[in-house]
Amino acid sequence: MNETEDGVIRGNIKSFREAVINAVYPPACPVCGKPAPYVSGVRLDICEECRNRLVYINEDRCLKCGKQLSETESEYCYDCHRAEHVFEQGAAVFAYSEGIKQSVYRYKYKGCREYAAWYSRQIKERCGLLIDEWAPQVIIPVPLHADRLRIRGYNQAELMVEELGKLTGIRTDSNLLARAKKTKPMKLLDEQERIKNLEKAFIVRGNVVKYKKVLLVDDIYTTGATADACAGVLKECGAESVFCLSLCIGRGIG
Repeated sequence: MNETEDGVIRGNIKSFREAVINAVYPPACPVCGKPAPYVSGVRLDICEECRNRLVYINEDRCLKCGKQLSETESEYCYDCHRAEHVFEQGAAVFAYSEGIKQSVYRYKYKGCREYAAWYSRQIKERCGLLIDEWAPQVIIPVPLHADRLRIRGYNQAELMVEELGKLTGIRTDSNLLARAKKTKPMKLLDEQERIKNLEKAFIVRGNVVKYKKVLLVDDIYTTGATADACAGVLKECGAESVFCLSLCIGRGIG
């Protein structure tokens, strides 16, 4: 048997093994959590009814943060009209609405780490052209404080970054940025409290950024306070441009 034949046999065995595992332990739909369905002999990664529940951000989005624009807004959303952001530009896949809310909750607090692969495929599919346009040298996650990381066991943004790096071929670095201050949950705070909460919250390890273009990834974007705080310290330490990608984006203040 030559090397080519051996490789084909090994590949067939691997495919068969994966098919058996898939049949016995089917992957879960990342929205409803039920086993993902088979359609025409193909295992889908999400239920069709669940996909139809999700609200994707379309092309009519804010040119700064990526939030979906209303009919009364022209190029920038209400928040970006009234606030100057530190980051260059941002984008997101979903509006933070029913369906994706429950999915992200299970991802962050119920240990559903496997959702990261589907989330990252969605980011690549919907925002891949923007990533190419931004041409970042590195992708980094918004960091968790050590205490929160210890309790949760993983950083949800870091898992997405790892998967996105595989899909794009762009280098990843989960150690560049650290959270030095244990902040309060942002959902409990208003706009000014969010900014105050994030003062001196992040540090660059080594105090030198060797990348000029950085792509920052998080699960949820609301007002941009976290993205601005991260972008600020990155730029202070040498980064020239910071772009932001989120799985989903909230309504913000407006």
